[in-house]
Amino acid sequence: MTPDPDILSAGVKQLANALGLADCRIAVLTGPAPHADGFQAWLDAGHHGTMDWMARTPDRRKDPREVLPGARSIISVALNYYQESPPRPAFGHGQIARYAWGDDYHALLDGKLRDLCHYLETWGGTQKLYADTGPVLERDWASAAGLGWNGKSTVQIHPRLGCYFFLAEILTSLPLAPDQPMADHCGKCTRCLDACPTQAIIAPHQLDARRCISYLTIEHKGAIPDEFRRAIGDRIYGCDDCLAACPWNRFAAASSESAFAARPFVDQWLLRDFLTLTDATFLELFRHSPIRRIKRPAFLRNVCIALGNTGTRADLPMLHKSAEDPLPLIAEHAAWAITEIGLRVGPADSTTR
Repeated sequence: MTPDPDILSAGVKQLANALGLADCRIAVLTGPAPHADGFQAWLDAGHHGTMDWMARTPDRRKDPREVLPGARSIISVALNYYQESPPRPAFGHGQIARYAWGDDYHALLDGKLRDLCHYLETWGGTQKLYADTGPVLERDWASAAGLGWNGKSTVQIHPRLGCYFFLAEILTSLPLAPDQPMADHCGKCTRCLDACPTQAIIAPHQLDARRCISYLTIEHKGAIPDEFRRAIGDRIYGCDDCLAACPWNRFAAASSESAFAARPFVDQWLLRDFLTLTDATFLELFRHSPIRRIKRPAFLRNVCIALGNTGTRADLPMLHKSAEDPLPLIAEHAAWAITEIGLRVGPADSTTR
């Protein structure tokens, strides 16, 4: 007997709520993602930068039915990660994107999605789940399901959560009752565009990732182009400026997930302290943190950039040591930072080497 779509949808949403998910909405799969053509144009323009994985098998990313043959519905869920700002000294500390203050979200979301999949299996469904890990245009499907709307920054916006939430999806062969899309409520607001330090939002709903600080400090593996280094400021992992500018965040409430609470490295570590990290101590400090995945060289590259923009003579001894690092990625950015500090506060004397 074919399960009733309304009963199935109600059961999925009830369980999602019990699992602590902030919202759960459903869309029917009858074709490619609504903005599949826009995604292809974005790839063709090279706006994905060095994220080559996004350009692999684009047809699978555009149409979930290529990923799960026979898929009839897609479930989009939101998990709130918003935390109030921790006490942070005014100087000497780097900025970390809010989503990375606590534990890595992948495992937490994955567990909740698996519980939902088990429920769907009892109704005879075949599922695939993606906690930000698979070929799914997740914001397209979240918008199609009425889980907020895609803002001008390309970040998803929810009327109750603001911008600080994770998206995840389940593809299922079961027919579920769909939700209605939500209207775009950005209006004439351009605060996110105006806030971007590198003008990466080149037009409403168009992001050139190659200019984006989140891309440069997380996804990009090589040297950071000179033209963006000063604009990065003291950001050492990601950037929240376009999110923070969104007026819908006035409705955001702190997440109930204790795993997302800020760790000590967010507000207690000076920038120069990070330069003391070895491969082993880096892995230990960022155990279970999303920061761990970019590895020590790229992270210290970011730290050197931030020190170049905000550092003082007191930071020069550690920077000189880093400038002798055998890894060119660290050494080159440390040398740049030394030069920048010299331009800003004057050259070092013998006591700072």
